[in-house]
Amino acid sequence: MRVALFITCFNDTLFPGTGRAVVTLLERLGCQVEFPPDQTCCGQMHFNTGYQRECVPLVRRFTDVFAGYDAVVSPSGSCSAMVRDHHARVAEVAGDDGLAAAVRELPRVYELSEFLVDVLRVTDVGAYFPHRVTYHPTCHSLRMLRVGDKPLSLLRAVRGLELAELPAADQCCGFGGTFALKNADTSMAMCADKVRHVRDTGAEVLCAGDNSCLMHIGGMLSRLRTGVRTLHLAEILAATEEAPLKLQPGPQPGLQPGPQPGPHPRPHPRAPERREAKPA
Repeated sequence: MRVALFITCFNDTLFPGTGRAVVTLLERLGCQVEFPPDQTCCGQMHFNTGYQRECVPLVRRFTDVFAGYDAVVSPSGSCSAMVRDHHARVAEVAGDDGLAAAVRELPRVYELSEFLVDVLRVTDVGAYFPHRVTYHPTCHSLRMLRVGDKPLSLLRAVRGLELAELPAADQCCGFGGTFALKNADTSMAMCADKVRHVRDTGAEVLCAGDNSCLMHIGGMLSRLRTGVRTLHLAEILAATEEAPLKLQPGPQPGLQPGPQPGPHPRPHPRAPERREAKPA
């Protein structure tokens, strides 16, 4: 099966190791994986902030770059949901029948766990990870893609892994893209609840299918010096006894250590409101 890796700009910029893990995993399972170098942003940030027409060139480029594959696989539930649920809406807003047809004819875009369980029909991928892990189901994968327990099925089949149930797992971590910037106080309060639940599990590692949420939660875990690591699902599934994944001490990759707060996380300062200049 000829598969295209849709890495997403977030992973490509901050977490390239996740993309490499996806390639390692899929090739081990017999897929021919290609990385189209001309891929760019799927337009999610633009769409979610009201710039739907500005998404049109990005959607058109996506349909050009990913045409002709058997499937497109992404290590991101949020970007997969954007492509599957909103690209057709962008074409409709543009009034472009040709673009709408190209969106319909595009190979299906799968979040990684969907592809493994629903397409390849595997749950045991030959992984080995001897650590206590808890799993956070991200909002887009849970509510839009409805991946259900597919990630949990994959984790339960990993040799050596002890899976700890996360309390209130279906609650949002508070990231939500630009929500974390526009509503920083609320976002950090939600993240504090999520961190408390993670710590209650006694897990060494917090796992999820979106690095954006892991970066948000991982930042607070790091600042509180909890010792809990964050890892994308792909990185755990790519690890084997022959090529084990060793947990490294220190802050999560991609984050810079900040000031250490006291018992309660200190919220980020609220960004100043932008004011339009009044004509003289």
